[in-house]
Amino acid sequence: MLSSRPYLARGLYEWLLDNEQTPYVVVDAEQPGVKVPRQFVQNGQIVLNVGPAAVRDLAIDNACLAFHASFGGQSMQVVVPMSALVAIYARESGVGMVFGHEPVMPEPQADDTETSEASPLSSVEREEATTEGDDEGETPPSRGRPSLRVIK
Repeated sequence: MLSSRPYLARGLYEWLLDNEQTPYVVVDAEQPGVKVPRQFVQNGQIVLNVGPAAVRDLAIDNACLAFHASFGGQSMQVVVPMSALVAIYARESGVGMVFGHEPVMPEPQADDTETSEASPLSSVEREEATTEGDDEGETPPSRGRPSLRVIK
């Protein structure tokens, strides 16, 4: 399962801008892959203004937050892996979110043929199997991605 952090960060960033707030991020500068101006790191963290007036070419993707900015007159590319993003908040109000440590979710195995009773996918498949013959005259759903349908 993918991390929720990049999705929440993008949403909060847009929400703060829509409410005319200045988004700031707190970064754990000690994490591997972090590229920030080291002279401004305090206690292993750095707070960065990521508002449109302060940065250029901002990209918040599933892997990292990246942008160009000037620090002390020197232009630099900043790269923050999502695992190093500690918080995003509004400078004016302090409203935002602090991210906790996410559990590491194992990737599903391609050769795993066992079906678990707790698996949502297997319950959808069971539902489709039990309701396929109920509605006469309807064509059965394709065997592509699973989908839910409302049954009255």
